Amino acid sequence: MKKYFLFLLFAALLVHFSSNTALAHANEKQINASTSPGEYRWVVEGFDWGPAINKVILSLDETVKETSAANYQVFATRSLEGAQIPDESASGNRDVVYAYVSDENGNRLSEGGYITLVLAVSPVMPIGSAFQYTRINNRGSNYWVDYKMTIVHTKTGHVWNRPIGKVMPMVDQFDLTKTFQYENGLNLSYASFAPKNPSAKAPLLIWLHGGGEGGNDPTIALLGNKAANYASPEIQVLFGGAYVLVPQAPTFWMQAAEGMTRGKDNDIYNEAVFALIQDYVSKNPGIDPKRIYVGGCSNGGYMSLKLILEHPDYFAAAYISALAYSNEFISDAQVQKIKNVPMWFIHSKDDGTTKPEETVVPLYKRLKQAGAKNVILSYYDHVTDITGFYGGENYRYNGHWSWIYSHANTARTDLDGSPVILNGRPVTIMEWLAAQKKK
Repeated sequence: MKKYFLFLLFAALLVHFSSNTALAHANEKQINASTSPGEYRWVVEGFDWGPAINKVILSLDETVKETSAANYQVFATRSLEGAQIPDESASGNRDVVYAYVSDENGNRLSEGGYITLVLAVSPVMPIGSAFQYTRINNRGSNYWVDYKMTIVHTKTGHVWNRPIGKVMPMVDQFDLTKTFQYENGLNLSYASFAPKNPSAKAPLLIWLHGGGEGGNDPTIALLGNKAANYASPEIQVLFGGAYVLVPQAPTFWMQAAEGMTRGKDNDIYNEAVFALIQDYVSKNPGIDPKRIYVGGCSNGGYMSLKLILEHPDYFAAAYISALAYSNEFISDAQVQKIKNVPMWFIHSKDDGTTKPEETVVPLYKRLKQAGAKNVILSYYDHVTDITGFYGGENYRYNGHWSWIYSHANTARTDLDGSPVILNGRPVTIMEWLAAQKKK
């Protein structure tokens, strides 16, 4: 009933807009109401809470110099084959907060043949999300939704409703075309990023996704929790340019021969993903083998630690959020084996999925007691809004989402709350990571 009402309302708006073409804005007279429906592309970017469609780029028949956000209305629908999307997030209006003249990729121009509309997004606005987390074939995961828009220019009644693709500003910098074949036909998809014009051999950042980002489409692993940000200029500059490798598990990293493991039983992927890493390094001679860093969140945090346990001499350091490896399944001998590997853990006290008292806190203490000199734990009371847009410290995300502090490079304290000091000054997690190098 709600969808039917919205459809009738929107149809009425279309009739109203079409009947008022005489009110066309002088600066947008080229947007002709008599032309056929126009084409559009939407823009999706990663945010702390996940991917959101934050812009839509409209194709014009002529060039314009000015535009106004007040002259547009946007209606969106989200659907996913095989899944039921709740009515409140299946369709609705999108708020336009800004508009500007641009090129076909949304880059601002003084005069051009495209209009870019900036759309409101927030962690409590599911109508803006490009993904839907759902269970299909008995496995919970994130999936791209079929996202459709109808955009109306309210002064002329001109409509755009023909989608021609999407723009992913950070993700589009990655190579998404390759897969790695391991034994017995096991194929791993992966995304990779190569730095432009590094001054010397460059480090490699490896990111292993969480449990909801498996499959054979690495864009899911890059956008599911903003991992594409490791290719951002803000982080790249700290490393003098770095390669980024984001492998994707066909299912989830903690899959065992039967069910899911938290470390007691072997998983089915660690040998394959390590072989992928070695293969990628061998094919990219610009990588510094003394500066290979592995990190991940939740499921990927499990796999990061598993790789460290299996290959402690290979990695220069680790950066792990929401560790899912149970401390009880790590022996004292293994602690001794990995105590000299620099590791920075991030976790929240209210994480109910990977409970810190069962995972990272006892492991951190055991490593310290074993003599680890370079192990850090940023331990938060809650995972909060680091942007300040949605309430700051008063806004709380799911306690499991501590990877936010890694992707945004804001983790900077140890377990006791003291700042992490390197070479006499306080540093963030990525500044610390960039300084780690195997002897």
